[in-house]
Amino acid sequence: MKKQIDPDEFTCPLPITKHDRIQLVHGSGGQMSNDLISKLFVWAFANDELNKQDDNAILQIDCKKLSFSTDSYVVDPIFFPGGDIGDLAVNGTVNDVAMAGAIPLYLSCGFIIEEGFLLENLKKIVISMKLAASSSGVKIVTGDTKVVNKGKGDKIFINTSGIGMIKHDYKIGADCLMPDDLIIVSGTIADHGICILSKREGLSFQSPIKSDTAPVHELVQIALKVGGSSIHAFRDPTRGGVAATLNEFAQSSNVGIRIKEEFLPVSQPVRGACEILGLDPLYIANEGKMIVVVKADRAIEVLEALRLHPLGKDAVIIGDVVDEKTKLVQLITTLGTSRIVDMPVGEQLPRIC
Repeated sequence: MKKQIDPDEFTCPLPITKHDRIQLVHGSGGQMSNDLISKLFVWAFANDELNKQDDNAILQIDCKKLSFSTDSYVVDPIFFPGGDIGDLAVNGTVNDVAMAGAIPLYLSCGFIIEEGFLLENLKKIVISMKLAASSSGVKIVTGDTKVVNKGKGDKIFINTSGIGMIKHDYKIGADCLMPDDLIIVSGTIADHGICILSKREGLSFQSPIKSDTAPVHELVQIALKVGGSSIHAFRDPTRGGVAATLNEFAQSSNVGIRIKEEFLPVSQPVRGACEILGLDPLYIANEGKMIVVVKADRAIEVLEALRLHPLGKDAVIIGDVVDEKTKLVQLITTLGTSRIVDMPVGEQLPRIC
């Protein structure tokens, strides 16, 4: 007699998205992060500025227009090739402020330090932050320090908040994309996430992989100077990588996005590491790159201007915006086929920033 199949014996291979407790994946920058933010935080704190869900809030105070952002850094390990948690915290918030087209000016800094943390390491981190702030032309003007019992934290966590001045009158944001816009990425992708993973897991590759942590505010001002009102969106593709950013753009602007695999800028060491580890560079975090969405008739000018800056020398156009209400991101492969690039759901690399 044939055995009856009990459907309860089988589970869906897709990640479970409904939980009664916070999971690591809620901090991944993907679909579950978005759900937590939109269904809880935006629901509770709803206002015109927050509801846009950009990396920054644009605030109008008297005749001044400001960009304000905050972020917390819990990266593991805290020291890695190309940087540490200190310059990562400064650069990350400088970049978030700049994505509104703002000139970053001031930062706050909050430290949560575990009892027993080496003072020598704290000094290294603080000096790194000082140098990063000086390089970006921002001042750290206020802060806070808390120490928690040993075993109640993990070495050190840092929160930074930033304010910048917006001097343009253009409408820039995730909801501003238009059909036929072109999409520029300022350099090679997935460097930071693969660097953190290789350091954490003790992996070594023939060519060393360094984090790309860097401030991109100068690239933003270059793009604005050349592109003006043709610039429709900026975003630094951190958690969730390029895939998460493009999906957020498509959802917010009610458009389709099409990118070409042959144009994606991935360094050979990172590409090799991704192939070995079975990871897709589109979903891996960056900390010193930006995506620019610009009208097609100005895209080449913007691209050439970005390439004149050391941080934009590898900038490329990776795709375009299409007049489809699908809100989907498609990748055209090197074989000419296409696949959907979904919003990330699971957690590929925890604690990368």
